This record gives sequence, structure tokens and C-alpha cells, in this order.
Amino acid sequence: MTRVLLTETAARAFGASLLAAHENIELVAMGPDGTLRLGDGSALDREGTGIEVVWATQDLFEEGAPLRPFFGLVRRLETLRWFQSQAAGFDDPVFRELIGRDILFTTSHANSVSISEYVLRAVLDHYQEPARWRQAQVERRWVGHNFQEVFGTTWLVVGLGSIGTEVALRARTFGARVIGVRRHPSGDEPVAEMVTPDDMHAVIGRADVVVLSAPAGASTHHLVDGAFLDAMKETALLVSVGRGSVVDEEALARALDEGSIAAAVLDVFEVEPLPADHPLWDHSRVTVTPHNSAGGTSGYSRAAEHFKENLSRYLLGEPLLRLVTEADLDD
Repeated sequence: MTRVLLTETAARAFGASLLAAHENIELVAMGPDGTLRLGDGSALDREGTGIEVVWATQDLFEEGAPLRPFFGLVRRLETLRWFQSQAAGFDDPVFRELIGRDILFTTSHANSVSISEYVLRAVLDHYQEPARWRQAQVERRWVGHNFQEVFGTTWLVVGLGSIGTEVALRARTFGARVIGVRRHPSGDEPVAEMVTPDDMHAVIGRADVVVLSAPAGASTHHLVDGAFLDAMKETALLVSVGRGSVVDEEALARALDEGSIAAAVLDVFEVEPLPADHPLWDHSRVTVTPHNSAGGTSGYSRAAEHFKENLSRYLLGEPLLRLVTEADLDD
């Protein structure tokens, strides 16, 4: 019998489906207070649980969730063999620790759809300025305005993983030309042009929209610095949905103050939650959202289907989807 750890919330939503699809599994649900319960409602001591598989779902990061006890238990599990994350990234120190212990670690594409739609919405809002229509409506004035179209624009997408790929597909559908940036291109990315980070500065100045979907790491820390921002068009929009450490926030504030770029939409920051006294809150050219681009209503269901498929593979001894290895940590 393979024991699977998940939250009480995930167990209520998807437990029956998981049990129906897989024989010889037993669900261990963690409640908001960190207590563990088996399917029959009986309590399970945190020592010697025999948990072999962990499914970490998005609800762990919601208010009142057992985030600390969940990951505290995960780090102590001697029986752990496989950890499934709902996220696409794996830069968190705990994740790297698990991978370093030779535990099977898999990521998910579940949030790619919602994040890519967030990006598209951010660009359309910037171009179409819907607040002007709303204000005219409030004042009962029949006043229109012209707006920039996405059609014919050039987008630079930095990081062509699952999120960047979905962004590129949607931008292309709107008639944009997409340039992708990836350290190791595969050759099948859905972009018009592909460059590596070493050649990125040669194309930055051609982009009307720059989307940051790169993971955190030594090679991407403050990738968007003063030189990067100076190379951008003065009319360009920056949209950041990867990791906050990719952007030098002080350099960005200077660039916005000086008009080096038009505006920025930021969903991720170096320090989260963003401190109340941080100057970006009040900047007229910045839109701040609270790391919420993955908040699509269907992401949870997609994550469940992905986990169900991977659980079948795990139980059959087949290769897991989206497996991350130690070699990927240095990529």
C-alpha cells in the first residue's frame, strides 16, 4: 500500500477520484492545524507515517493552510520517494534539498494557462486603457479613444518553459511576432526567432513587450538590470511573472522615472509580500499584483489530472512527466 500525503482541502476535492483510479494507495490528509488523518478519519501520528508520495497543492499557500507543518513533515520523511509540485519552478531551497536527496521531484504545467492569460490581459489593459472608457461611462460622456493593437507588435519572452511557451502561443494568436530567450533551445519553440541569453541584448531594443518568465538562479539574478532596461524601447512594456529576483527593482524604478521604458506590470518581487513602504506601490507607471497570476479557477483541476497521470506512472514504474534532476539545477 502506497501512502500519499496531501492537504485536507485536496483530499476533499480529489481524493475520491484518485482512489477510484488507483488501487493500493492510501491517502494521508493534513488538516489546517497540521494533524494527519487517514481515509477512515482515524488520526495518524507524525512519526513513522510510511508516507512515500507527496502532492503539494496550491491551497498550501492560502491563508490558514498548514504550510509550515506540511513542509516540516516532508523534510523529515525518511520514506519519501516522490514529491509532486503544482508549480513550474523548482528554485525554492526546500525543493532543491529534496532533489539533492535523490527524491523524485516533478513539476506541473497547471498554472501556465492562467499566468499566460494574465500576461495577455496586462498587455491589453496597457494598450487599450479601459479606465478611460470607464471614466467616460461614469461621467455619461460619449468619448472614444484610439489604442495600440497587439497585432504587429514584437514580444520578447525571456524563459521558454511551460509558462513562456503559453505566453508565446497567445501572443502569436493575436498577430504578434515573438522572440524567445532560452539557455538551451530545443528547436521546436513556438516563436519566430530564438536566442540564448548571451545574444539577448542584441534583440531587446526590438521588443514592444518584454515578458519575464525565467526561473530564479545565479544566472538570472538581476538579469533585468540597468543595461537591460537602457536597451529597451522607451515605449516598451515590461511584464514580470517569473521570479522577483530576476529584476533589479532599484534599476527599474530609475528607468521608469527617467522614461527609459513606458511601464511595468509586476506580479513577483524580491521580497514578498511587497513591504507597505516600498516605492513601487505608488509609482504611476507600475501595476502591482500580489503574486496572483496563477490564480485561474481551472489550475487546480489541471494539477489534479497531471498528478493522477503521474501517480499511475509511478505505481507502474514508468518514467514520470516533468521530472527534475540535479543537472537541471545548474541549467
